[in-house]
Amino acid sequence: MNSILTFKQGIRDTLPTVFGYIGIGLAFGIIGHSAGFSVLVIFLLSLIVYAGSAQFIMVSLLAAKSPILSIILGVFLVNSRMILMSMTIANFFKSDRLAKNIVIGSLLTDESFALGMNKQNYTEGKLNFAWFNAANLTAYLTWNIASVTGALIGNLLVNPAQLGLGFAVVAMFIGLLYLQVLSDKKLSKRLQLLMIAFTFILFYIGLIFVPSNLLVLIVTLVACALGVGVKNVFF
Repeated sequence: MNSILTFKQGIRDTLPTVFGYIGIGLAFGIIGHSAGFSVLVIFLLSLIVYAGSAQFIMVSLLAAKSPILSIILGVFLVNSRMILMSMTIANFFKSDRLAKNIVIGSLLTDESFALGMNKQNYTEGKLNFAWFNAANLTAYLTWNIASVTGALIGNLLVNPAQLGLGFAVVAMFIGLLYLQVLSDKKLSKRLQLLMIAFTFILFYIGLIFVPSNLLVLIVTLVACALGVGVKNVFF
């Protein structure tokens, strides 16, 4: 990671994360195929919806012939965390045209958000359209290719879960979190590690009391509020 904010550099910076997209994309294609959906439908879901976990929910709900309103609500709740991420990213693009902001927001993912937050540690808090668009497009293309590939090879795998593809995204986020802690010079390392621990605890407790489709959003809001309080009082 460096301070260069060009389109080519955006692709280079995103390449280490594509293995996560490949793993989950393959898993989605395989699961979609096993649920009885054609390669075309799986491709269109990835192309138009492009929502990771929400696509898995859509496939299961569609296969169960759930009401359309239930599917819409389920996808909205799972992806509601993107509202918070988009609001954060929007601060870096205030001087850009609305069209560019829409492009960035439409292709924003958890991974590109985390990558952008890490990148701005090297650029004195700056991000631009060229770099972020490259990161988003790289992820978008990788996801679509991987999901279609998964659908095409679905017949070859009887039990795709045994491959452990789901851990690819977990491993990727662990790596991004590690790089964020190392590169962020603005916040105390003790504060960052403390908030990571608090977040783990909140998730553990939340798994008991909070519906899974709301857990990420609620924990994000609570952890942010808690982080602001702890920083102002103790740091």
